[in-house]
Amino acid sequence: MDVPSDEPTEPTGADPVPLTEPADGVPPVVADAQALRRAADALAGATGPVAVDTERASGYRYSQRAYLVQLRRAGAGTVLVDPIALGGRLDPLVAALDGTEWVLHAASQDLPCLAELGLRPSALFDTELAGRLAGFERVALGTLVERLLGYRLEKGHGAADWSRRPLPPDWLNYAALDVELLVELRDVLERELERQGKLAWALEEFEAARTAPLPRPRSEPWRRTSGIHRIRSPRQLAAVRSLWETRDALARERDIAPGRVLPDSALVEAAVRNPPDEASLLALPVFRGRAQRRLVAVWLGALHRAAALPRAELPDAAQQHDGPPPANRWADKDPAAAARLAAARVALTAVAEANTLPVENLLLPDLVRRTCWQPPADTSPEGVAAVLRAGGARNWQVGLTAEALSGALGAQPPGSGAA
Repeated sequence: MDVPSDEPTEPTGADPVPLTEPADGVPPVVADAQALRRAADALAGATGPVAVDTERASGYRYSQRAYLVQLRRAGAGTVLVDPIALGGRLDPLVAALDGTEWVLHAASQDLPCLAELGLRPSALFDTELAGRLAGFERVALGTLVERLLGYRLEKGHGAADWSRRPLPPDWLNYAALDVELLVELRDVLERELERQGKLAWALEEFEAARTAPLPRPRSEPWRRTSGIHRIRSPRQLAAVRSLWETRDALARERDIAPGRVLPDSALVEAAVRNPPDEASLLALPVFRGRAQRRLVAVWLGALHRAAALPRAELPDAAQQHDGPPPANRWADKDPAAAARLAAARVALTAVAEANTLPVENLLLPDLVRRTCWQPPADTSPEGVAAVLRAGGARNWQVGLTAEALSGALGAQPPGSGAA
């Protein structure tokens, strides 16, 4: 398919208009069964796509549940639902939204917590993903609304503790604004994708996002502790692991973000210093606080358990991967694979630029690395296409990249003597 390579449409004219409150005002929060039924009936009787958003309490709570659900549909206006007050039972809403298209911004962030409430879209339009595919360099909701619709959204409470009750009026105003123009933004982006010949690509991406399985828990998540690069020995790694697991259990039990129980820096500092007793542990930064003094026996117990582990049970110095090693080690481990990856990156970057796409949306970087590390026996475009499809690439991605990647798989390392 020939795709226009010109820049995405950009409106010109007056400065953006500040949008500080919803046109119809902030509706009362739906917090009881009767109000939920009325809201569900209004949404069911309305028309067109449904704008959907959620507010969570990341950084404050252990769970990633939704503490507020915002919806807007032509003919029904905006609905703000408190799933906590409703005990997570949103059955009337589930029925009302069945068969509708949902419009979300960065849908992958919201779909898991909506699914916990039984809310799953029948069709999806992701305005952030649409903006990426249309070639916009900045795709935050406020940025796209300002550029494409000419309004500047009131922002400022996205990182707030949405588990707080009652929710302050200015927070509810912010939450309502997040869905105020989402359907209008969807329509503009759809027209832009159509103009660029990319709408079919976007529809494939939206469906893939809609049907994606829920994220699996990470293997050895404790290795993502900030500052773990300071750790030098398996015994110290065991201390970080023991402290991390202890903290995680406490955070889960109390539904508090782990970093609010004990920051990562404290885990690493304790593992490095290896204090032998409570007094030595309490002398370390952070542990001097009143909350940590109450838990000093818990943290010291975690350190002692790590110190008592037999050598065979200590963690490996490096995390085991089920795929290729980090790309910066390829030149030493497999120069031919490093040459293939370098050639693939050059080829895919050229394809992405020709189609005004971010290269990471053109093809998943992990799929590119796996294919270059262990290429198929058949490196023809058809053979590469089969590998990409098996790896989850969509049809439009395969059509754009299979030939370029096929050529890159024949690359040879410098000095190999290849003709």
